Amino acid sequence: MREPIIQLDHIDISFHQKKRKIEAVKDVSVAINQGDIYGIVGYSGAGKSTLVRAINLLQIPTAGRVKVSGQTFFDRKVNLKAGDLRQKRREIGMIFQHFNLMTQKTARQNVAFALRHSDLSKEAKAEKVDELLELVGLSERADNYPAQLSGGQKQRVAIARALANDPKILISDESTSALDPKTTKQILALLQDLNKKLGLTVVMITHEMQIVKDICNRVAVMQNGSLIEEGTVLEIFSNPREPLTQDFIKTATGIDDALVKINRQDVVKRLGANDRLVFLRYAGTAADEPLLNAIYRQYEVSSNILYANIEILDDTPVGEMIVVLSGQQVSSALSAIEAADVSVSILKGGQ
Repeated sequence: MREPIIQLDHIDISFHQKKRKIEAVKDVSVAINQGDIYGIVGYSGAGKSTLVRAINLLQIPTAGRVKVSGQTFFDRKVNLKAGDLRQKRREIGMIFQHFNLMTQKTARQNVAFALRHSDLSKEAKAEKVDELLELVGLSERADNYPAQLSGGQKQRVAIARALANDPKILISDESTSALDPKTTKQILALLQDLNKKLGLTVVMITHEMQIVKDICNRVAVMQNGSLIEEGTVLEIFSNPREPLTQDFIKTATGIDDALVKINRQDVVKRLGANDRLVFLRYAGTAADEPLLNAIYRQYEVSSNILYANIEILDDTPVGEMIVVLSGQQVSSALSAIEAADVSVSILKGGQ
């Protein structure tokens, strides 16, 4: 079994303010494999950015161990010397929400700045900068200043700069939060492309589960400094255990907004004694079967579909449905649906 490229073991990070101790990260362990696009999701104050800054020791842990590319960066016995740490940090690029570009330098000069300590010749540096700008689709904007660039173009410059020293890892700290939805999709597509072309390991810090769904293969959910749930995106979306994770997923899939509208419909307001408003969640082969047709044939229970959504996560269909089931044998039909590996939640009726 290969060793993770990033291993955080039992990380604690505490701060002291006046007479108060703030536990920003509490006993968090995370393993990230080479080539992962790994999402760390949580609301503001969850500790996700503080945790990730421990990867390159921009934030020194209070306790625990940090291991990157097989080398221990930090534990109680080992702490890299400043020169060694600077060298190792070159293996980790970072991009941020507000780009952090130098306003008086062109796109080309901003990217070149990251190579100021490189051993490359002047000509090789210039060639590399041109290659990086082409890689992120900004060759034609190389001589533009940040004020002449859109938000998405600025972020592309920031990505090119982060890649200048050939990092193995790219950390994205809310890097799309300041962008509109269309530009966000373009930047996410670029990160996915870089992940595939360069074998880059990407760590995404975000408060949006939609971003996790669009780009990540694994996800960790943080709350109040603790890791509360972790797994593949398919596992988390098809079977979220924690209430916070369920809330994130409802927002990402739009189910909450759909429920507001559904509850206004007459068919929901006037449910009969043998009617149930149910929420179904299903994944894999359960999504392939004509289940509602089957329960109609077997139990004479009809289905009025009010909302449905299906997506492909990790090559596996995952879906949600809100439906009114009606018939004398509705309880038996619900048992049959559950037996077919479909999660059932009764939202209204039969209580």
